[in-house]
Amino acid sequence: MNATLRVAVAGALIASTLAITGCVPLAATGVAVGTMAAIDRRTVGAQTEDQAIELKAADQIRATLGQSSISVTSFNRKVLLTGQAATEQDKRNAERIVAAIDNVRSVHNELQVLGSPSLTSRAADTSITARVKTALINAQDIKGNTVKVITESGTVYLMGLVSRREADRAAQVASRVSGVQRVVTVFELITEEEAARLHGAAQQK
Repeated sequence: MNATLRVAVAGALIASTLAITGCVPLAATGVAVGTMAAIDRRTVGAQTEDQAIELKAADQIRATLGQSSISVTSFNRKVLLTGQAATEQDKRNAERIVAAIDNVRSVHNELQVLGSPSLTSRAADTSITARVKTALINAQDIKGNTVKVITESGTVYLMGLVSRREADRAAQVASRVSGVQRVVTVFELITEEEAARLHGAAQQK
């Protein structure tokens, strides 16, 4: 990827991050459009399915638990729950609700039993996400623009279809970013050959 394209992609990544900051109590992080969609290793069908899972999960969690600070991110039908639950029971219920949704393959529950985060904390997480995305894009030895980044209370979660080498390198890059307290990988591992094939197909969409 040349320098001009890296800058353009980094700008798109940061813009998408700022657009989905936690300004509402319950956030469902959907599939980005435009430049982001063109470099996603998932098929268009998988992206659409993930978006449907996120929307259904958000609606059902809201209906069952009321207003809360729970974020739902689905990648290739693998769901990550982040944010805050009011009680331990709410944390378990949120996982149960999501696991029961059609097409969900697995649920990674990282909810914290805490009060709602402050605006300062949300802003800090948004800034960390933008810095991590930029660092991944600038890394020369991985396709960093295929990695989804979610930050909650200084913990960075990484999702995507990546090879073992890419997973290890992405975690290393993220861990070195200022403000990052912990890195949790929720990747789906594929071979280097499959990663190259999927990346090439994504760029041709």
